[in-house]
Amino acid sequence: MRRWLWGLVGVAFGACTALLELVYVLCAALVLLWPRSRALAFRGARALVELERRRLAHYFGSSHADQPDGARALQYLALRGLVGLLGGVLLLLLGYGAVGSVVEFRELWTSPHPLEGRSSGEKFWLTVYLAVFCAVMGYLALAGLIGVSSLDRALARRFLEPDRAERLQRRVEELSVTRADVVAAIREERRRIERDLHDGVQQRLVALGLLIGRARRAGDGERTAELLAQAHQESQEVLRDFRDVAWRVYPAALDAGGLHPALEALAERAGMRVELHYAVESRPEIEIEAVAYFVVSEAVTNAAKHADARIVSIRVQREGRWLVAEISDDGAGGAVADGAGLSGLARRVAALDGRFTVDSPVGGPTVITAELPCA
Repeated sequence: MRRWLWGLVGVAFGACTALLELVYVLCAALVLLWPRSRALAFRGARALVELERRRLAHYFGSSHADQPDGARALQYLALRGLVGLLGGVLLLLLGYGAVGSVVEFRELWTSPHPLEGRSSGEKFWLTVYLAVFCAVMGYLALAGLIGVSSLDRALARRFLEPDRAERLQRRVEELSVTRADVVAAIREERRRIERDLHDGVQQRLVALGLLIGRARRAGDGERTAELLAQAHQESQEVLRDFRDVAWRVYPAALDAGGLHPALEALAERAGMRVELHYAVESRPEIEIEAVAYFVVSEAVTNAAKHADARIVSIRVQREGRWLVAEISDDGAGGAVADGAGLSGLARRVAALDGRFTVDSPVGGPTVITAELPCA
């Protein structure tokens, strides 16, 4: 009932704005005769369209993201003005009928001379006929108001939303941008792997070769044993670095057990306190799991290296058709969403039609959220 009354208020407000819109369209038609004033007329039309968008959103819950151009905005205002006036006329008829019915019933039963010469039975049936007539007319008026509100929303969809061709064109543009972003993200990831191999693994292999060479040249057995022990320790570090690089390329735990065990292994290897809350019953697609893992891995790495965080909290859960991964830390904050690492993650998430947000005020905390669509 409240929704119906709220809709009637929306129609009434729309009838008021309809008068303003029709007057503006008539004035704009004269202003458009001068080419130099067209921009001003179109600007006012877009302002009135914005008012209509807010009215539809507030009273009917309709959301329309597009802002039409000037000519299209004037066309919409002209048609919507007529629809709004129709709604106003129906509201006036409904109010007039309601007030008139009350007055007629009151006169029929309380007037000192109600229908002289009529019996009580005749007055009763006359009352029934009048009540049925008022109910039918009220129903027709309400049905008309419902039709007006439906027509109002249909006009908004027609003029304030892109048509099928425009949606297809936008989708093609989005996919083209996303494809370029994915290629850029892959290229950046390859550069990172190359840096890890060059600055980490390669340096350790050089040190390992030097240790083995010194051990071969050492004269006494004690010195040789010491150098070989150092070489053995260095080989273990090299192996660990290789595993880290391979894990960043693609963690094998994703194939073995899915996202949950991969995140557990990541938390154990983080070198800091990591609180993991995983609440996903059915396993998502492997592509979704991989992107979610890389988002969490990059966020944890940034918290350890750049934010000087002590605690990282990881929450992974399903919200409707979305897999939501939220990573927060108590570090210094100030993370830049346009940085190389985070922008690469944003491109990975966008490639799957997901949403990626970074909230990192200076002083912390930092909250990184990735929402990925699931079947």
